[in-house]
Amino acid sequence: MTKKQKISLLRVELDKAYPDVKCSLNYQTPLQMLIATQMSAQCTDARVNIITESLFKKYPDVYAFAGADYEELCNDIKSAGFYRNKAKNIIGCCKRLIEVYGAEVPDTMDDLLTLPGTGRKTANLVLGDIFGLPAVVVDTHCIRLTNRIGLTKSKEPEKIEAELKKIIPDDYQLRFCHQMVYHGRACCTARKPMCDKCPIKDLCDKAGV
Repeated sequence: MTKKQKISLLRVELDKAYPDVKCSLNYQTPLQMLIATQMSAQCTDARVNIITESLFKKYPDVYAFAGADYEELCNDIKSAGFYRNKAKNIIGCCKRLIEVYGAEVPDTMDDLLTLPGTGRKTANLVLGDIFGLPAVVVDTHCIRLTNRIGLTKSKEPEKIEAELKKIIPDDYQLRFCHQMVYHGRACCTARKPMCDKCPIKDLCDKAGV
């Protein structure tokens, strides 16, 4: 079976198991998605959602974040971890959005990667969820599960992204990555994969291992 054939079969089973997947971060605007994703590095989405509930009320737009007091913003996001670097990036990112992109979040990978605090994972999430473009979001769940399933042997996010883009149809890329998150939390956990109840065990190279 080729990897493209495996993806076709996985799509059927994963769509049955997780038909209504979405990003687990709460946001209402492209900017909020961008900032929430930046803050999610080394932090759970649940924790980020707790922080942003009040944060997005205090800083309602790009100008508010760009003009934020650094120490005050650090305190506002302290429980997200690595808060000093994240606060610096958020302020720098919003200043660049104003100065270069007319206060709007850009819709290309190259432009997004020029924003402080924005790597390929964040950029792909914005491109996929905000702009509806093909996007492969490689997080810890995606790395672990695609290795176990047998879609890749790499541990490097950029290599995994490139390999998955070659075998996953454009219209399924983002949903597949969200399904990896759901499946990684519900069944194929890092600590102990529950292969006995896995809906895709027949398609997984490491089932039962």
